[in-house]
Amino acid sequence: MDHALLILIFLIGVALLFDFLNGLHDAANSIATIVATRVLPPIYAVGWAAFFNFIAFLFFGLHVADTIGRGIISPDIISDQVIFGALMGAISWNVITWMFGIPSSSSHALIGGLLGAGIAKAGGGAVVISGVLKT
Repeated sequence: MDHALLILIFLIGVALLFDFLNGLHDAANSIATIVATRVLPPIYAVGWAAFFNFIAFLFFGLHVADTIGRGIISPDIISDQVIFGALMGAISWNVITWMFGIPSSSSHALIGGLLGAGIAKAGGGAVVISGVLKT
């Protein structure tokens, strides 16, 4: 199997782990009120949240993905190592805050991981300040 394909499969696996932890870390916040007030039972609330999270891009577009992909650090420096570093930083932060019961945002953890990995690779000049200020 080609080396590049193995790296791609590995990075997709790490991204799926981040996504799983994002759901573990943040999903309860989005359905807590509707379950606590007994408007919906938990199984329906989870299904409702999953459905609307899945179709949100149809209504709101891909603006957030575009900002994270091109607006946080210069696209010229993004590499497999930068993506891996960003994901591992975000995963580590999510696990640490989850273990200690500290509320945090997985999205901001990913932005912080991307900033850290980008700065580690190319220095402060890699940061797109206007994109960071949007967050």
